[in-house]
Amino acid sequence: MLSEIKNIDLQQRLYSIKANNPFEDFSYLRAMEQSNSASEKSGWIPDHLGEIKNKELISFLPLYKKFNSYGEFIFDHQWANALNRTGRNYYPKLLTAIPFTPCEGDRIIGKDEKSKFNLIDAAIKKMETEEIESWHILFPNESGKSVLKERNFIERYNYRFTWKNENFSDFDSFLSIFTSRQRATIRKERKSISKLGIEFKCKKHNEINAEDWDLFYVFYQKTYYERAQNPYLNKEFFKLINTVNQLVKPVLFFAEIAGEPIGASLCFEGEDTLYGRHWGATSKVKNLHFECCYYQGIEYCIKNNLKFFDPGVQGEHKIRRGFQPHLSSSFHYFLKEDFGQAVSDFCKSERVQIKNYIEACKSYTPFNNDYRIK
Repeated sequence: MLSEIKNIDLQQRLYSIKANNPFEDFSYLRAMEQSNSASEKSGWIPDHLGEIKNKELISFLPLYKKFNSYGEFIFDHQWANALNRTGRNYYPKLLTAIPFTPCEGDRIIGKDEKSKFNLIDAAIKKMETEEIESWHILFPNESGKSVLKERNFIERYNYRFTWKNENFSDFDSFLSIFTSRQRATIRKERKSISKLGIEFKCKKHNEINAEDWDLFYVFYQKTYYERAQNPYLNKEFFKLINTVNQLVKPVLFFAEIAGEPIGASLCFEGEDTLYGRHWGATSKVKNLHFECCYYQGIEYCIKNNLKFFDPGVQGEHKIRRGFQPHLSSSFHYFLKEDFGQAVSDFCKSERVQIKNYIEACKSYTPFNNDYRIK
């Protein structure tokens, strides 16, 4: 039986489908909604769908009704302006995504294709009933793309940069894949931090306490205030994710001078991937961002045998530090064919630009001749 799921907390006991990364687990979504970080006030109205059988949730579609496009990391403002100029309403729209979390993963979660198609059909029926013009699915992984293509969703290309662990024994082993010039540059960046007496303290999920989150939030919100923005996430969210749940595993890296914290970054540890999410600092120190957000994460992956490090979307500066470019996608469905066709034409043209950009990025990556991007 397909049902609307307005309250994730009530349904958590029914959830038995194994999530593939921390952000698909109900405790992460529940923290988003219970903290009101993702709520009607912030423009994320939960309208999830799920299939319940024998009191067990056997499929799930995270679905939000949105009246803006903030916190999505896929930019559709041009589409909104174009449709509004015709006298039609782009908002509200339906969105399937993990709020404020541009990481790839399962978006239509079910035990088989039939259950996934049932969820898709139910969401489209909701569009028709409520006269909602569009539905957007952000950052699905490869296993989720096939069902969307079969239902004729429009695929929009994007890109991201990720680090791959080639069985490196330590950071110097990782540096060996670079040209000598870039190897020297990275060492110089790291040395500039150590010369200032900055040291790093890593705290894993079972070591993090409420005081750590209070401190991290000082750094986190400063990043937004410097851009004259309000933080997407509130302090309560971070405290809620620090639970006994074994899948949602936050990892904090604190930068300290003489024991005094000056900055921090937050990652989440998945089954084989470290996900970089947020960072901030109270002191402007050259190269601190690279060390806190990239090099500390790479060392953590090597030490803990994690295969990938996904530090977040965009950012060409990642290339020179060993992160490799690859395609990422979002998928879009439009209720009316005229606007859907216009968006499809736009995406086809944009794909050529994205592919060319990725090829240019690959040629810019400073690896030595013995290492080739796969």
